[in-house]
Amino acid sequence: QVRLVESGGGLVQAGGSLRLSCAASGSIFGIIGMGWYRQVPGKQRELVALISSGGTTNYADSVKGRFTISRENAKNMVYLQMNSLKPEDTAVYICTANLGLRYWGQGTQVTVSS
Repeated sequence: QVRLVESGGGLVQAGGSLRLSCAASGSIFGIIGMGWYRQVPGKQRELVALISSGGTTNYADSVKGRFTISRENAKNMVYLQMNSLKPEDTAVYICTANLGLRYWGQGTQVTVSS
């Protein structure tokens, strides 16, 4: 069993910043990668950023240059630093971990006001 708990969401004005955190616990030996997706009601869940156990990162085009994903392997933590936020970044941000099977957190709401 793998548990992922997100924190750090909230309400911010356009142009502002937020830092999301995700703590992984449980049977997490052998995590291949961790990352973040986001979802807006009525739309498909979309990739935001991923980071491998070796530190290779992958970003959605819409967040490149604004968001930075990082990871503390020793603490089983993954972070998402979000700068220059836009109203269209408003979504529930969901942490994910890939151990061969993909696990998901419950999500944290990010709301960007214009």
